[in-house]
Amino acid sequence: MTIQPGNLFADVADVSAANTGEEAFSEILARPGLKIERIVSQGQTSPPGFWYDQAWNEWVIVLKGRATLQFEHELAARSLGVGDYVFIPAGKRHRVEWTEPQQPTVWLAVHFE
Repeated sequence: MTIQPGNLFADVADVSAANTGEEAFSEILARPGLKIERIVSQGQTSPPGFWYDQAWNEWVIVLKGRATLQFEHELAARSLGVGDYVFIPAGKRHRVEWTEPQQPTVWLAVHFE
């Protein structure tokens, strides 16, 4: 296995949603039962009525910016800022209610079985 260094912030301006209109997903590491990815959002939200319902666990942290997540059957949305993280168990329905529109929000997501 080769050592491959990188920088999570190196090309954020290039891939930001302000430039593309879409969230940008970059796979950092993938192994059986494990995937680590960087997500760059800027003003994106989940479509109305859409809920993520994943078959795997997810741990996500905000490295830059701010976002709000809503979990099904919870009255209050959860606001996340720099350094805030949340563990989302497999099958826990959730959605992105808000991401900061004025600057990129950089997430690190760890998906695992």
